[in-house]
Parts: sequence; C-alpha cells; structure tokens
Amino acid sequence: MTKKDILELKKRLNKTDCSITKLCGCYVDGNKNKVLTLSETFLNLDDDEFYKYLDLSRKCLSGNVGNNLLQLEFPTEEEAPGGRQQFLMGIKESGLKNEELLDRFYDLVIENYDYAGNYLILLFKDAYDIITRTNDGLKLDESEEVFDYLLCAICPVTLSKPGLGYREDENRIGARIRDWVVGAPDTGFIFPAFSDRSTDIHSLIYYIKDAKDSRPEFVENVLGCGSRRTATEQQQIFSSIVKQALAPERDDTEEVLLELQESFQDIACPDEDEIFEESEPVLLTGELVDEVLTGHNILGDTARHIKEGLSREFEAEPPMLRNLIDEKALEKNARKKEEEGLRLQVQQLQRELASRTPPAPGEQEAEISADAQYDVLLRVKPEKAAMIKSEMIDGQKCLIIPVDENEQINLNGVNTAV
Repeated sequence: MTKKDILELKKRLNKTDCSITKLCGCYVDGNKNKVLTLSETFLNLDDDEFYKYLDLSRKCLSGNVGNNLLQLEFPTEEEAPGGRQQFLMGIKESGLKNEELLDRFYDLVIENYDYAGNYLILLFKDAYDIITRTNDGLKLDESEEVFDYLLCAICPVTLSKPGLGYREDENRIGARIRDWVVGAPDTGFIFPAFSDRSTDIHSLIYYIKDAKDSRPEFVENVLGCGSRRTATEQQQIFSSIVKQALAPERDDTEEVLLELQESFQDIACPDEDEIFEESEPVLLTGELVDEVLTGHNILGDTARHIKEGLSREFEAEPPMLRNLIDEKALEKNARKKEEEGLRLQVQQLQRELASRTPPAPGEQEAEISADAQYDVLLRVKPEKAAMIKSEMIDGQKCLIIPVDENEQINLNGVNTAV
C-alpha cells in the first residue's frame, strides 16, 4: 500500500465520482447499549446527510501511511471458515443486507472497542471500477478490475457545549438546546486492502486517528490481524530505550537523543534534494545501531542496554529509520543552534567594538572635514602619538613613526607589513 493508492481511493469520495451503494450503522451509548441501527441506500440520502457521511468516510483515508494508516495482514487461520477474514468477506458479499452478520459485527465491536462515551459504528459498501493506466500514468477507457470493498468508521458522539442562542419559538435569547454530535472517526478500516491498484483479500487498511495508541486489542480481537506499531509508537519506544540507558551516566539525554536522530536522518535521506517520503526505506539493523552509537562515543554498558532494548522491542518487525526521527524536534533544535550561533557572533562583534577606542565628542565631524582639508591623515593610538617625531631626510621633511614587530599597520584600509 502506498500513498498513491490511498489518494486514488480518497479522491473518488465526492458527489460526482462516489459509487457507495449502501450505508449501515449502529449507535451505541456509554453503557454499551445499542440505541438504534440504521440502513440506508446511500445515493438516496438528502444532500446534507450525504455530504456529512461522505466526509466521515474520507476521514478514514487521512493521515500518513505507516502512522495513521497501516496495512495489516490476516494470519492463515483467520482465512479459514469461521475466521475474521471470512466473516468480513461474508458481510461484504452480502452487500450489507444480512442483518444477522451485521449484528454479530456490531456486538464484536461493542465488546472490544475501548471507549467511555457514546459512539456510532458506520459501514459503507462501495465498488470502484479501476481504470487501466499506462506506464506514464495516463488513463485508458477499459476497466482493469473492480475493487469491491467495505469501509468502517467508528465515530465518537459527544454532547454539544452549553451556551446561549436565539430561541426562535419564544423570540428571545436563552440557553441553547444541547444535542449529541457525531465527530470524526478515531478508528476505522477498509477491507480488502487496496494495494498497488489492486484488491488484496489477505490484508486490510487500518485507520487510527491517534497514532500514539494503535489499539492492538481492537486489531486482534475484532479484525483478527496481528497488531503493528505506528511510526509514532516506534519513535516513543526508541526514545524511551535511549533515555533509560543514558540516564545513569549522563544528564544531556535529550541532546544525545537528538544527535542520534540527526545521524539516522543523514543515513535515511542523505541527498537533500531527494523527496524524503519517496526515498528507499532504510531499516534499523544491529550493524547500523553499532555504527551510529560508536560514532557518538556511546560504548560499554550504555551501548549494550540500547542494543538489547532495540533488539527485544523490534525483533518481529525492524522499523524504518525515518519512523524513529522526530522531525519537528530536529527542526526546533536546528533553529536553536542557528540562534545560538548568531548570539555568539553578536557577542564577538560586541567585544571587538568594545576593544576599540571610542571617538571623542565632535571627533567624527572633525575627521569628515579633515578628509577634505589635509593631504596626509594619520590615526594612531594615543600612546603611539607621543612617539611620532619630525626629521629632515635628504632635504625632505618626514614623519618618523616607531613600529614594533608585533604591531599591525592599516594604510588606507589595507593591512600592510613593514
């Protein structure tokens, strides 16, 4: 699954290109009771409802691939009769018309979806007629295949905020009537997966709004897939391992962590002109960890703890280096370094200015007029002025200025050696 695959599906979810045929759902209260179920022919909805539901479906295709969007594979046993993959396949092939299967699905979600308040479970049935593309991306008229899929969105439902409003029936300003509002989905999936512009019945696309918590229990118990960590979760684990290993010996754990991430960034995307998201992914390996830790002089027990922690946590699935990089923190650190460099430059300039003898009052004006009045203009330190004397040399009147070996001379703006 690539970003292009996601964008291809997402851009179809509009009034013109939408081909969703059926919408079903179940509204659940905070006590896990089914308040109501719904079943609608999607294209027959009023425009207001049509666009609101369409927007909710689009949200399940938002975010970053590998972070908010994960491609999860079904274990072999889940593709056997009675498995989760077969269960979802049955719901899809029924066109959302089998109420028994829908009720079983709602019950499964209610049992395993960890949420304290009210929420709405939505299921959309869609079929995308995939148009053949040439190698240069141009569309052809004939269809390649039909991507027949389910889209599920689980949306928290919250009570609107209290406030004042116009009470039209009473023609007065009064307390606004509070109602329950369906929010953007925080969890969802597409089954089957859409990978390389084709149907992949052996996996699905999983959506999670908060990449800090991928809800592994939901993934395993409802979808029957092996859970995967998001890029944010991998980054948090990496940071925690490094800080815990460094803490007993160093106070600058944050600085060292940023330095390690900078090294990862150089390795993952060494060419500044290369598009970061499309560069060939580099995986975290033991050899690479050794190289980076040694380069930062992290050795001994500290290095061993870091390597053991990373090996333990990422044994099943080595993460991509770019998943371990906090780009915002690196950008902030780069700005901080730049500001510190400018501050030091300013301090250096201030010291240089302070070392120079300040001109006496009116001296600057005198110097300006002197340029026009005199053929020879000397500027020396006060202690040097007392040493200047006049002598006749070969009939020519000359000024004698004693110069020591370590003294510097500037003649008309040019540094001169004597």
